Order: sequence, then C-alpha cells, then structure tokens
Amino acid sequence: MKRQRFPVSPPLTPSTPLSTVRLTKSIIKSIKTKRHLSPTSSSSSPSSAWESLQIGRSELSLPLTFPTGQTFTWKQTGPTQYTGPINSHLISLTQMDGPDDSTSDVAFFIHHTPDRCRAVAELGDFLNLGVSLAGMWRRFSAADGRFADLAPHLEGARVLRQEPVECLFQFLCSSNNNIGRITKMVGVLSSFGRCLGSVGGFDFHEFPSLERLEMVSEEELRKAGFGYRAKYIVGTVKALQSKPGGGADWLSSLRGLELHEVIDALCTLPGVGPKVAACIALFSLDQHHAIPVDTHVWKIATRYLIPELAGARLTPKLCSHVAEAFVNKFGKYAGWAQNVLFIGELSSQKALIPSHLRSLKETKSARREYGKQEVAIEVFSGSCKMQLLGDGT
Repeated sequence: MKRQRFPVSPPLTPSTPLSTVRLTKSIIKSIKTKRHLSPTSSSSSPSSAWESLQIGRSELSLPLTFPTGQTFTWKQTGPTQYTGPINSHLISLTQMDGPDDSTSDVAFFIHHTPDRCRAVAELGDFLNLGVSLAGMWRRFSAADGRFADLAPHLEGARVLRQEPVECLFQFLCSSNNNIGRITKMVGVLSSFGRCLGSVGGFDFHEFPSLERLEMVSEEELRKAGFGYRAKYIVGTVKALQSKPGGGADWLSSLRGLELHEVIDALCTLPGVGPKVAACIALFSLDQHHAIPVDTHVWKIATRYLIPELAGARLTPKLCSHVAEAFVNKFGKYAGWAQNVLFIGELSSQKALIPSHLRSLKETKSARREYGKQEVAIEVFSGSCKMQLLGDGT
C-alpha cells in the first residue's frame, strides 16, 4: 500500500491549529551546504555533505527530542548525531555547536532516498518545523512558574510529527514494558520492512506496510518475545485492514477530528487504552493538547498544577481532571508543555538543570510509563534516580 505523502504548504504560527503543518518552500530553499563531513559509519549516500536546517538549538535540541520516549526507530549514531528512517528516507541529524546558541545549528545528511526534495520536505514535517518554540516558550513561561524555571535549561525539546501507522505500533509495544524490550520489539517490527542502510553499527528499515504486517503471525511475534502484545499487534493489523479505504488513510483522517473523537476511535483498536491513545494523538495526529496521563504525570500535576489533590488515588475521572488542568494552564499546546515538564523530572537530564530546581520537598516513589519506557523515579531531597523496571511480560 502506498504511504500517504504530504504536499508543502505555507508555515503556521504556534497559535494556529497544525492539522496541515508542512515544511515550507522558503525553508527548503534556505537550506545550504554546511560543511563537507562524513556522518558516522555511513552507508553509500546520495549526499556528499551535511546541510543546514537553519535552526538553532533553542528550536531543536536533538538530545532533548530523540531519547525521551517519542520514537524508538531513531538511534544515536555519534556523539551529537541521531539517525533514523522517515518513510523511505534514511537521514542523520547532528547538532553543530557555535560560540553561542544564536550561532549553533542543526544539520542533516541524507543517506538514502528515492526523492531528495521529498526527503527534505518530509524531514521538516517529521520535525514539526512549522511550530516556533520561541513564542510557545514565552507563553508557557508567563503562565507557569515551574515551566519558566525549566525553560532556559530545556530549550529545543520538540514534539515530533510521526507517521501514524509507525507511531501506533511503537506505542502498542510500549505497554507495561521497559526500554530494552521495547527497543527490541520495535526493531523486530521494523525488520519486516525494506532495509534502507546501515549507520553507526545499526541497520535501519522503512517501517513495514499494513499488508506486510498482515503476513506476520501471532506465534512468530510471541517467539520474538512480544508476549501478550503479539495478539494486540495482530488484532490491530486486522482491524485497520478492515477500515474503508485502508487503515493508513483511516489513521491519517483522525488528524482532522476533535481530541475526544480521536481517543474514542483509537480505543476501538486491540490493546489501545486512553493513555496509549493520547500518546499516539500527541506524537502523530496533530492533537497538541493531548495529555498522556499516568502515575508520574499525576505526580507532576499534583505537585505543580493541582496541589489540592496531592495524596488522592488516581482514577479514570481524575485522569480527565489532570488533562484539563494542563489544558487550562497551557492551552492548545498543553501536550508540548507537559513533555517539557516530564523531561525536567528525568534523571538522565538532571545535569542540565541547576540543583535548586531539582530539589523537591517530599520523598516519593513513582512509576512512569511514557512513550516506550517505564521507569521508577525515586525522589529524594535534591536528586532523582531513574531505574528501569522488569520486562513486563
């Protein structure tokens, strides 16, 4: 089945709904050759140089965007380099540091593509470059003191706009799982697609079509370590294939619906509950105010947004209350703000945050399953410790 492709359209501002955000022609034309360097362990490449995206670290920080639970098809392939597939293209990104943030840059290298112009356009679409973080950060900082404290240290934490089929199946793998097994599962699913090349010791594949996934049996997935998730993946493939016009088009059509309609539609698929649906909605379906609510987001909410509910037990009704609290505070891009507040709690990012901003009054233990990783965060006065949990079979 042919994947949906997106035409270039005019840029939109952060205050505009992003159901049709695309990389603009002006951005494409502004991309210039940065310098003649070779990416780490590159396969044969149609490009001979890194090329600038003409955006600084404040608009895109790779370490704050790719390793934080949005996607598991992208890998770190160098000290400042991340590589991954975007449909039929294989692309590396690197952070090119300058003397200060205003002169830093993000550059890309195309390893494989059937169409270079389309690769550039789809890269911008994937990175959500129609959204300016600068204006968003100002509004969020004015609305919330905690965000204002974190903002200078977590600039460039961007929400990706992934292909819906790929995003859906990655999050099906994330349920009650740990980062190592999720990575393995996503790798197994990806391996059914066409190989695009090898970079940094990793093989990369175009995510398989639904027709290809339909050929994979539940038994085959169970042997590969998917456990009970195997039946959900097989069941979801069948459910999508039964949609009028095809499952890929049906998923993409959800981008034009209201959030509650999107959540309801996704929850009809095997293995998809409200939190997984909210993740898919936020990271691929232009639902920028979707809030994936779990125990850890509950802790963030009761610590900073609704302290009067601290100590209460999280229930489905309170999940809705948490989502409403984020939207009331941050507006139509509340999901982006929630993403930053979550990153601010990760021990893997604590070196970026001054110690006084990491100090918490309470000693608590919270579980966090967000995107494709489940962690336990033990909060002590002044430090956070992240521990990967069991395999969740």
